[in-house]
This record gives sequence, structure tokens and C-alpha cells, in this order.
Amino acid sequence: MAERSWAAIGMGPPPARWLSGRHLKIAAAYLVGYAALDWLSYVHPFAWFGITPWNPPTGLSFALVLLFGREFVPWLFVAPMLADAVVRGLPLPIGIELAATAIIGAGYGAATSLLVSPRVAFDPSLATRQSLLLLLTAAVSSTVLVTAAYVGLLVIAGILSLADSGAAALRFWVGEVIGVTVLTPFLLMLATRRWALRPSWEAFGLIVFVAGALWAVFGLADTFRFQVFYLFFLPITWTAVRFGLEGVCSLLVITQVGLVGAMHFAEQDAANVTAYQALMFVLAITGLAIGVLVSEQQRTQRQLRLNQEALDRALRLRTMGEFSAALAHEINQPLTAAANYARLAHTAADLASATQASKRVISQIERAAEVIRRLRDLIRLGRSETSVALVPELIEEALAFCHTELERHGVDVQVRLDGTLPAVSVDVVQIEQVIINLVRNAAEALSEAGRQDGRVIVEAELGSESMIVVGVRDNGPGFDPGVLERASAPFITTKEEGLGLGLSLARSIIEAHGGRLSISSTPHGAVVQFTLRAATSAQREVAS
Repeated sequence: MAERSWAAIGMGPPPARWLSGRHLKIAAAYLVGYAALDWLSYVHPFAWFGITPWNPPTGLSFALVLLFGREFVPWLFVAPMLADAVVRGLPLPIGIELAATAIIGAGYGAATSLLVSPRVAFDPSLATRQSLLLLLTAAVSSTVLVTAAYVGLLVIAGILSLADSGAAALRFWVGEVIGVTVLTPFLLMLATRRWALRPSWEAFGLIVFVAGALWAVFGLADTFRFQVFYLFFLPITWTAVRFGLEGVCSLLVITQVGLVGAMHFAEQDAANVTAYQALMFVLAITGLAIGVLVSEQQRTQRQLRLNQEALDRALRLRTMGEFSAALAHEINQPLTAAANYARLAHTAADLASATQASKRVISQIERAAEVIRRLRDLIRLGRSETSVALVPELIEEALAFCHTELERHGVDVQVRLDGTLPAVSVDVVQIEQVIINLVRNAAEALSEAGRQDGRVIVEAELGSESMIVVGVRDNGPGFDPGVLERASAPFITTKEEGLGLGLSLARSIIEAHGGRLSISSTPHGAVVQFTLRAATSAQREVAS
């Protein structure tokens, strides 16, 4: 980020970049902003040389280098001297002023230069917890060093007594670290994310709550002021959870400005001001920590949604190929039967046999067309043409279409039905196709296993909750354990020439009817069962 910013400002050696128009404009805006912030925050100064409880100019200095690069570090030596001249009238001797300016510029210049180093991998947008932790670590450590050097300078120069150095150091450090903690993340958010707390009734309510908390802190008796301060944690935490890092940065600035203004007009003493700012530092750390965690979670969720949308698009692009394979699988059976009947008609010895075979050819072709239409509606539109039907009739009709194939494989079929089965409301063609697929799969499995006594049992019984259980059993080898786990997934098959779509389509059809399809193996063979819901009295009345 920093390297790109430097390149955008100007090319060539550092002196050439420093003299570029863009660089000078940014530097001028920084100097004006630094002096303005120093003037606005010059409240409750400590001693005659003016150590204030909040130093937002330091936060501006951090933001300048983090956003635009190391070449702006020299201006960190200029701004403190300029602000002292404009706001305080250079209260210290010129030598001490120059030394103090060098301490501030060197301390914060080194900290920000380290952050923008490529080895540190700091992200100015604070998109990760690591970047926020790096910023806070640099802020705390650099302000501690600058505070120690600055106060030490004043003590050595005889400007500050040793007895007052502790109080001065605490106020100076709190003001500096609050300046970075509150203002720098806000400026980074504005520059990198173009976001602030958007106007809304919720945002207005949060600001009103902050104003109410300020009134409670400074309007109640002194005894309860510091306890009531914890009211600020409510709006800050709420904002961090609701709006993430961007929102909480905005509300922290509003809270800090309100707090400094209230302390100024309430004429708090130095000790109270420092205590309030220390609490504000804890509040800021808490809000920023929650905010960055929420922002990371929101980005993760957005990325997951984008990934899901990309996956959905890929699946839609693949649907055409899968649908073509599904059609090939489903119409292969009736077309194969039609071809067999056509050969039978061609070689028939008499006219009656040829006529019967021709009728079966037409029936199978019409069924193939109906399967195509119904399967298209099921997969593309999710529609089905339902009617009330009896389960024994569905099974009988389906087995009629399997008769030739069962004979060819030498498989015996048995039907076991519960005598009290109610009617069902289903798409007849689709349910018949499920039964046909299951019976033919069983017959083919028996044939491939070389069973001479192959047997398929089609059974139906009344289950629980008005569900009818239809099952197809065989006495073959059953499913392999590895295949059993994925048997109803698309393109999973045990047949050398199979497409692996039979069980997958059967499951889709049954689930579209509100039932479930289950697959299992027993010591006696494979078992495939599915459930259908019994027709309601209203559905039976409509059908009648």
C-alpha cells in the first residue's frame, strides 16, 4: 500500500518527489490540519508550556505516513514547531523547542516507517486483527519512548521539576496515545474504505445515547462520575457489533470530542482529566478490538456468499450436460425395448404377432416421449402432474414394462403387498419410472453376478405417519461398502457401461414427492426402499 502511494505521488529521487505538486499539496494540508487540531484540542493545559490531555495531531501524523509513505516523515519534524508557534507562541527556549521537535519527529517517524516497511506487512485499511494490533503496538511503544524523552528533556533543562515529572509524563502519554488510538483508525477508514457512520435512526439514537452518557457523567455528583463513565461502553460495543470497525471508529471520534468538550466546560482538574482519558483509552481499545473482529466476520461471510454464487453459476453451467446424461439414461430403456419389439415384429411368423409387437413399439416410444417431458419439468421447473393412484396398480404397470428385460436376465419377480394400502397422490409416470429403474438395476446386478436363481421382490406396506413404504429387494451380492455411502450421488455406478444416474434421479423424484429413498445391503442381497405419502381425503375427493 505504501509503495503504491509513493509511486503515485511522484517519480525520481526523493528531492524530486518532495518538490512535486502533489507532495507539496498533501504536506500543506497536513501542516494546516496539524495546527488546527492542536488549537482545537488545547484545553486544560498542564503547566505554562501546555501539555494537553488529548493530542489528535499525533494521530494525524501517523495517518499521513501510513497512507502516503516514508517520504512524508520529514514533515513530522516541521509540524510540531509550527503548531507551537501558532498555538502557544513558542513558550520554550528555541534550543529546547528544536530538541523537543526532534524527539517527536524522530519517535513517530521511526514508528510509522517501521509500520510501512514491506517486511511488516501492515495493511492501512486495518482489514485484519494483525494490522490493528501492529498499529496499537507501535502507538503505545512510540508514545512511551517519546514521553520519556520529552519529559526527561524538560527536567534536564530545568523547565519541569522532578516532583511534577510523573504527573506531566502520565498526562503527555495519555494524550498522545489517545490521539493515535482514536483519530488514526478513523482517518485510515475514511481514506481506504470511504466509509463513515451513515445517517440513520439507529446512528442518531447512538449519538443521543452518547450525549446522555456525557450528561450523566458530568451532571451527577462527583462520587459517581467514574462509575457512570462505563455507560459509554454500551453504545461503543453496540456500534462495533452492528457496524464493525468502520462504524466504531466514527463513534469513538464523536465520543472523544464530546468528552474533551464536556471536560473543558465542566472545568475538571488535571487529575480527573487524566483519569477520564485513561478510561477513554480502555474504551477505544475495547471498541476497536470488537470492531475488527466483526468486520473480519462480515468479510468472511461476504466472501462465502461470493463463493457460493460462483459455485451456483458453475453448477448451472454444468446442468445442461447433466441433464443430457439424465435424458440419455432414462430414454435408453424404453427405446431399447422398442428396438427389441421392432425386431420381433420384423421376424414374426404371423400377422397377429407382428401387430402385437408393433403396438408395443408404439407404446414404448410414447413412453420415452412422456419420460422426456416429465423429467424436464422435474429438473428444470420442479413441476409434476399429480393424480390419485393405487400402489398395486403402479407396481403392476411398472413391472409390465420390465417383463422383457426380466425374462432376458432369467430373473424371477415376486410381489408382496399389504392388503390395506391407501391411495397415493403422485406423478404416475415418475413413480413408475422409479420402480422400473430399481427393478432393472436389481435384474442387471443379478445377471452380472451370474446368479442362476435370481429373484427380485417388490413389496409395499403401510408405514408410520400415513407413509407407504415401497421396497425392491434382490438376492444378489448387494452393494459394496464404499459404493453404499455414495450410491445415490450422481455418476456413481457399479456397471461398466452405466451412467450412474438411476438412483440419483430416483432419489430426486421421491424427494420431490415428499418421501425419502434409502439404500442398504443385507446378508441376502440389496434393498432399496422409498416412501410415499398417502393421499388425503380432499385429494381423493378431487380425483373422484
